[in-house]
Amino acid sequence: MNDAQAILTFRDRPADYVRCVFQAEPDEWQVQALNAIATDQRLAVASGHGVGKTALTSWLIHWFMSTRPDPQIVVTANTKNQLDSKTWRELAKWNQRAINGGWFTHSATRFALKEAPDTWFASAIPWTENNSEAFAGTHEEHVLNVFDEASSIPDVIWDVVEGSMTTANAKWAAFGNPTRNTGRFRECWGRFRHRWHTMQVDSRTAKQADAAQIQAWIDDYGIDSDFVKVRVLGEFPSQSTNQFISAADVDACVKYEALGFEALPKILAADIARFGDDQSVIAKRQGRKVLPFQAWRGLDLMKSADKIAEAIDEYEPDAAVIDETGVGSGVVDRLRQLRYTVFGFNGGEKPNDPNTYRNRRVEVWGLMRDALKERLDLPNDYELRQDLIGPEYGFTPSQQLLLERKEDMKKRGLGSPDKGDALAMTWAVSPRAKRREKAEADYAHAGGWMG
Repeated sequence: MNDAQAILTFRDRPADYVRCVFQAEPDEWQVQALNAIATDQRLAVASGHGVGKTALTSWLIHWFMSTRPDPQIVVTANTKNQLDSKTWRELAKWNQRAINGGWFTHSATRFALKEAPDTWFASAIPWTENNSEAFAGTHEEHVLNVFDEASSIPDVIWDVVEGSMTTANAKWAAFGNPTRNTGRFRECWGRFRHRWHTMQVDSRTAKQADAAQIQAWIDDYGIDSDFVKVRVLGEFPSQSTNQFISAADVDACVKYEALGFEALPKILAADIARFGDDQSVIAKRQGRKVLPFQAWRGLDLMKSADKIAEAIDEYEPDAAVIDETGVGSGVVDRLRQLRYTVFGFNGGEKPNDPNTYRNRRVEVWGLMRDALKERLDLPNDYELRQDLIGPEYGFTPSQQLLLERKEDMKKRGLGSPDKGDALAMTWAVSPRAKRREKAEADYAHAGGWMG
């Protein structure tokens, strides 16, 4: 048996490939990951720092290159610097140690079999919003997609790569520190968990990790801190660094049951879509109780106005708020023409509390965030959850809170938070209940909340 034939015996045994070809003994978690990708189509690994995931990435690429004919491998990372100086450099280092390293040639962007460089190769491709199609069109029999620091790779890249997973032998491995609790990497443990073999690696269990540094982080920040969750435990944070609303608050509200809200003011709010990918949404709230949302796409302004009119007739709110910026102004005009009393909302206007907020949009989101902390009764709605935890925040030079623009969220690969905006607008007004005396009596009796 020649060397090539011998190495082919490791086709379904990547851990043994590492032991033989690199003369290295993988850590226990690395063995589990290698065994998983051998049998499963998709692998997602969230880990703390220093566990050896970059070495594992190199082993995986090298194994796939050596045991499949004419493979196509696409490798990307969160930044070009990460891809060039760490991921791709690590592959070059391990190829030098490989007993079959002489089979391959390594350049700045390509790792190829010397005898067939045009059909047997791995490519390092930095991602950008404008070149997402560089990840499309890979439909060979043996395809491997590798994402390093996957938490920061935007959804649009994930969506394009999804198209290459149509062949039975295609594989996809995503590695990273769990720095964000939104986006497609997080959803490997969420709504897409049925597709992925997932692992979370605690740095304290990894042989290569710096135990002294890990303990220093735990001592400084605490075992339950988001800092330690991300950098040590391999767990997603309760709240990302600049995340305006925490996932923990939203998830707690889904489990909360409001009482004593029935006689409190009813508020209806509608966010009107401006772009093709966005949706128009109606939100309804009565005290702490948030009702299921209505949403639609593709209707003209008159039909959207009709849907809102029907909702007002059915719900009989004490106040109705319509987003009047952009195309929404036409909906407001139409509803008023139909004799409905509606309040127009313009998120760019001056806030009631200019010392704290930059504009009305972040102000109503701030009031909603406060209410979520005190608990609302939210429907179990995946889109709503993503909308609420998606936006990030910053500060103006005068230290006013500023909410991330929808356009900037889309650049990060997130959708427009239409349901979040609609719900936030229910805090744009403070109506009195039509049956106020009964409302106050019920409120006092139930210990409820009037906001």
